[in-house]
Amino acid sequence: MIKPLSFRLWACLVAPVSLAMAAPDYTKDIKPLLKERCVSCHGSVKQKGDLRLDAGALIDKGVHAELVERVTSHDEDERMPPEGARLTESQVEALRLWIAAGAPFPSDEVIPKKPSEHWSFQPVKRPKVPESASHHPIDAFVFGKQNSTPQAAPMALLRRVYLDLIGLPPTIAEQERHSSLDTAIDDLLTRPEYGERWARHWLDVVRYADSNGYERDAEKPFVWHYRDYVIEALNNDKPFDRFVMEQLAGDEMKAESGKLKAEMVIATGFLRLGHWDDEPADPAADRYDQLDDIVSTTGQAFLGLTIGCARCHDHKFEPLATRDYYSLVAVFNPLQRPTKGRTELTVPVDGTEVYIWREPSAKAPETHVLVRGSPTRFGDLVEPAVPAILVKQQPQFPSGEKTTQRRLGLAQWIASTNNPLTARVIVNRVWQQHFGQGLVTTANDFGLMGAAPSHPELLDWLAHWFMHDAKWSLKKLHRLILTSRAWQSRSEGQRAKGTGTKPANATPKSDSVSLHYALSPTPYRYRRLEVEAIRDSMLAVSGQLNPKRFGPAMKPGIPAAALEANTDKEKVWQASDEREASRRSIYAFIKRGLVVPMLETLDLADTVSSCPQRQVTTVAPQALSLFNGDFVNQQAKRFAARLKREAGDDSAKQITLAWRLALCREPTAAELTQMHRFLREESLEQVCRVILNLNEFVYPE
Repeated sequence: MIKPLSFRLWACLVAPVSLAMAAPDYTKDIKPLLKERCVSCHGSVKQKGDLRLDAGALIDKGVHAELVERVTSHDEDERMPPEGARLTESQVEALRLWIAAGAPFPSDEVIPKKPSEHWSFQPVKRPKVPESASHHPIDAFVFGKQNSTPQAAPMALLRRVYLDLIGLPPTIAEQERHSSLDTAIDDLLTRPEYGERWARHWLDVVRYADSNGYERDAEKPFVWHYRDYVIEALNNDKPFDRFVMEQLAGDEMKAESGKLKAEMVIATGFLRLGHWDDEPADPAADRYDQLDDIVSTTGQAFLGLTIGCARCHDHKFEPLATRDYYSLVAVFNPLQRPTKGRTELTVPVDGTEVYIWREPSAKAPETHVLVRGSPTRFGDLVEPAVPAILVKQQPQFPSGEKTTQRRLGLAQWIASTNNPLTARVIVNRVWQQHFGQGLVTTANDFGLMGAAPSHPELLDWLAHWFMHDAKWSLKKLHRLILTSRAWQSRSEGQRAKGTGTKPANATPKSDSVSLHYALSPTPYRYRRLEVEAIRDSMLAVSGQLNPKRFGPAMKPGIPAAALEANTDKEKVWQASDEREASRRSIYAFIKRGLVVPMLETLDLADTVSSCPQRQVTTVAPQALSLFNGDFVNQQAKRFAARLKREAGDDSAKQITLAWRLALCREPTAAELTQMHRFLREESLEQVCRVILNLNEFVYPE
């Protein structure tokens, strides 16, 4: 109960505001304060004491006085906020003045919806395509009745689609062969390089690495089978719903053949990709850390939910209870990690050593809620279940004879067309890779705290079409997006090309993902290529790219200086020979404790947890790596040798060939003159080094 307030205190609170002191602005001063310090306990998700403070209209005048009394109270049982630092004197004073002024708020303030009404928790329905001058559904949603933006030049589009789908520039023969973009798209989607390019995007999401991290950072034996599984799954256009199910429960699914069964079991390597401490200080806590890694990654990768935040307490900002979290823990709790002491073991499946967890029995261990996340404080017993906010009725979890089948039950629910999140999340991920930013800018967070979609009807149309028309085919989704005028539009980068300046719509490092971007008038965002595409393109134009596919990872060279701090610098990194190291970057060994400097400097994904979108930074070491690094200089040398071999000693032919190989166009007269002048003072190798460092080379256009 609220203690009665003294008349003196009440008089202080409701006294008129001095004319010399303006009342704080609700939108700028009060609402952000309440959101930061109060809404986690008194918002749309949780309402302690039946009190909501997330909108001015919901704050009853009867609690105004109590609010100030609580935030200034020294009684630990009554103070607000109950935890953390107290409000500062200026924050308390702002509340006093606002209340004294009558607690005004904008009449048009939007009152947050109930969590159950959140857009991403609603069933996916197919909205009507807007009337438009375009026959393409994406363009109809993006441009409406307005004219679409100018299309990029044909050769610029060809280079863009090559880099987008396979991460390599088109050869001169390919530049001359393709008569239309549509035929190029169809061709590229059938190539094995497509899977190598797009598998890397998925590996970011599932925190893939070849080692365990922590002090010893031991190699994960045969983990590369999972990487190869993803590449083949994408190349074979495995339906995404099947792709999801195999990674969660491939060992619990029925297979028509031994080869298919091995493939499905390899897919469950997804569950074991996280970092692992082979000598934990607290084994019990470590066990739950491993389960948390699986639950958190599953929630983010497939559902776009930050369920891991409910491990120690109910999620403060999402309708996800601790019970929801531990109900998912119960799904994975039967899994055991095959080890012998500190050594990780694999599981043989039809003659193949597979890096997976295993379920030794159909009998599941009990799973309890851990009070405040402590492995020594057992709370309520829980059974397998999915987050309550997402279903009206819990799905049935089957039982099995060899395993519990709990993961299969979860996988079937996630991959169902009735699930409101799965299709929306993956469609958004694909859109993000094609355009540079998703329709939802928080790709791993579709919850209340995530960004709202910039084009909600387009997102829902795509999600419904993907499930029901495309039958979960990613290749059909690619084709739909790439044939739109929205994707083919000219970026501002084309106008800034060759100037060395940053285009107006280039992504700055400080961009907030909570800001919505406008698709119109320039949907295609100018952005730098990922480090793998940059490295692979250098190998391609130098003629050194090794097409070898699959198998154990290769180890590119690492500068000796980068190894100095390692206690075992002689053995920690045995670099592959040049031919092996010239394979595509997806086959590079990713060691959590020792990342190849070039990859790290150019923003390789974090491997500790799911990476929804890579950072795009602009820092000095990147220029040093690209201009002075051993790899780039080696490729410049090979590139120069190729030009001499294919163009002879004619410098004009050498420069023209270099431009066509690297940039997919002829040099302008000014560029040709400039390069001739440079070539008189420097070697052809230095010319090639400059070309490999052009903005135009490391950007799609």
